[in-house]
Amino acid sequence: MESKLLYKIRDSFKSLKNYCEKENFAGWDPYDGLNSKIFDALPFKHWDFARLAWIQGFKRCPINFRRLMLVPKEHNSMGIGLFLQGYCNLYQVAKSGNLTYGNEEELLSKINELSELLISMKTEGYSGTCWGYNFDWQSRRLFLFPKYTPTVVATAFCALGLYESYEITKNENYLNVALSSAKFVTEDLSRTPYKSGFIFSYSPFNGNNTVFNASLLGAKLLSIAYRYTKEGSYKQLAKEAIMGACDGQEEDGSWVYGLLPTQQWKDSFHTGFNLEAIEAYQQNTGDTTFQKHIEKGFDFYLEHFFEKDGTPKYYHDKTYPIDIHCPGQLLVTLSQCKRFSKNRELADKVTKWTIENMQNKKGFFYYQLKKGISSKISYMRWSNAFMFNAMSYYIVEENN
Repeated sequence: MESKLLYKIRDSFKSLKNYCEKENFAGWDPYDGLNSKIFDALPFKHWDFARLAWIQGFKRCPINFRRLMLVPKEHNSMGIGLFLQGYCNLYQVAKSGNLTYGNEEELLSKINELSELLISMKTEGYSGTCWGYNFDWQSRRLFLFPKYTPTVVATAFCALGLYESYEITKNENYLNVALSSAKFVTEDLSRTPYKSGFIFSYSPFNGNNTVFNASLLGAKLLSIAYRYTKEGSYKQLAKEAIMGACDGQEEDGSWVYGLLPTQQWKDSFHTGFNLEAIEAYQQNTGDTTFQKHIEKGFDFYLEHFFEKDGTPKYYHDKTYPIDIHCPGQLLVTLSQCKRFSKNRELADKVTKWTIENMQNKKGFFYYQLKKGISSKISYMRWSNAFMFNAMSYYIVEENN
């Protein structure tokens, strides 16, 4: 007999799916404040501090002023990449005979639609295919990333979607575009030497060069490209990037976010990114050199980032703010690292808690919960696309 929880998760996902499809996968983002037509008309729009304050004001405010400030709902490349991965998972479920979330024909049509949209959104002018975000972003260190500046994070999620799409559609263009992203990693990103390896930069622009999860996503892309091409340099560079990241892993299995003094926190979902990327390298290359690092990392991850009742913590030493990425990434990490069945009870508790505490009746998921007033704004890339993809992994595991 199917459990009440399974029905709850099915209903939750269907509600999310209906919401996202109704919105045509377009929406707002926590960091899209500079897309405001009001701000663009202001005389101080070129001031670094003004841009930073404007972005942070939109991000931190629990009330959504975007419509009033003329911030349009738009497609975000990473969001589309996540939706694409999710629909590919649903297609595999439908192919097995489970038509709960759509039939093969409907899902295949959506996969092709999103694949073509994603390719149309790539950033031109670099050595390989790459993607960026649909807004200017002013960092705290007063560094401006202009709209569509490619990042290895956005590129990784987009390319992964196209790889999955190729496996279903056998459209060679999807494969070639995804494979080209390896050239972006090898030729457009800088490398910072670190102990026995190096760290790939976050983007081609200087300013965020030593972030472990970003570097590992670059390594993950190279390992996938190696699986298809058997290009030895891809495997070697991926291994060196992972060596650098594993050298940065602390004795208890944890990672700080990055090497800058302002990046010394340890958080849940970036830890999940790290584990998933190292596991992907091993699966794609057959090189199991880093298994002990995965084991130590998983022990820390599962022990420090989830409460007994299923509450997903953001930081290893405190709970709030609870970010929607934290429960979502758990499902992806467990599935991709083949540890879902072993940790099914935790996955169920966290998913149940998230649905009950972070999903709106309209279907969308909230951005963050705080001790005080929380941000319950619907963000298409950050919240909804991420949970759509994450829950699709739960559905695959449940179907299997």
